[in-house]
Amino acid sequence: MTITPMGIQNAAMQRVAGHGELAVRQRSGRTRIERLFQEGAAKIRLPTTSGDPLEAILINTAGGLTGGDRIAWTIEAEREASVVVTTQACEKVYRSAGGHAEATCRISVGTNARVAWLPQETIVYNRSAFRRTLDVDIVGDGSALLLEATVFGRQAMGEFVDIAEFRDRWRVRVDGHLVHAEAFSIGPDVARQLAIPAVGGGARAVATLLLVGPDAEHDLDAARHILGDAGGVSAWRVGGTGKLLARLVAADSYSLRARLIPLVRLLNGRAGLPKTWSL
Repeated sequence: MTITPMGIQNAAMQRVAGHGELAVRQRSGRTRIERLFQEGAAKIRLPTTSGDPLEAILINTAGGLTGGDRIAWTIEAEREASVVVTTQACEKVYRSAGGHAEATCRISVGTNARVAWLPQETIVYNRSAFRRTLDVDIVGDGSALLLEATVFGRQAMGEFVDIAEFRDRWRVRVDGHLVHAEAFSIGPDVARQLAIPAVGGGARAVATLLLVGPDAEHDLDAARHILGDAGGVSAWRVGGTGKLLARLVAADSYSLRARLIPLVRLLNGRAGLPKTWSL
């Protein structure tokens, strides 16, 4: 920043920078914290639970992201540990004055361990730019339930996304072998693209829910019953493990949640829905 007789010139805007890490392990019959690290705007809170799984709540204290902001999470579950990770609220991606916002997550799942990555929705605002990456490494018969839900403007708030850039990249490996990869990209003409029948058919809210684990196919019929014609569910055996993939589309965030909540309850087993989802 340069100060001149006329005042402050060329002031660089402060950017969000956050990094949070959580590692858990099984000890004395329960999942417990092995390592907890917080830096910048990234905070992690762990409410009291009566048993497994441990529940972790991720918080971006900046209240949202815009161009140039960066936030990163690392989650590790060692052998036989179990953790559900969610967010305090929906992440908001605001209009960018330059550059893109970026969120990254790396998840490691040990043998017979389980991680449920269940953040609340990402809300995309008009003229925003956002890149999101999710990298997951699973060992042996570990399992991971992975969710990302995105709302392109909240209808109830009168928000409309005409122009924006959105990128979403997933890579999931089991014992080093790639079992799931996808790269979703939309923009800059978001409204026009979402209106195309083969893309969104006018939908403004979308979600992907992926379960990778030995028994992932078990709930295929029940998942299809929940979604009906609001999305699709498929299951495969791949890389020596099971894989169930669900995609949801809806006209708004309320309609999306109406299907997403029972689906999360189903696939997350006895852990059910994260507490912050019902606050």
